[in-house]
Amino acid sequence: MQSLDDDEKKMVLGEVLADELKAIREGISNLPTRTEFNELKTDVEELKSDMKVVKAAVTDQSKQLQQHDTIFKTLKRKAV
Repeated sequence: MQSLDDDEKKMVLGEVLADELKAIREGISNLPTRTEFNELKTDVEELKSDMKVVKAAVTDQSKQLQQHDTIFKTLKRKAV
């Protein structure tokens, strides 16, 4: 096996580092920008707020449905 001198080792190391830096740049290019991330964060906060409203509405509708069911059963028993 042939031994590499210092200059050849530096050249090989440089090529390896260049490949790794290229892979890192490609990986980073797929990440959202700070602006995109902040917009996404704002959207998620709005969705959380909207879901709280939906949850409250569903809970209220469920309670009303239970009340109507109770009234219906009471009226049905009286009609019989």
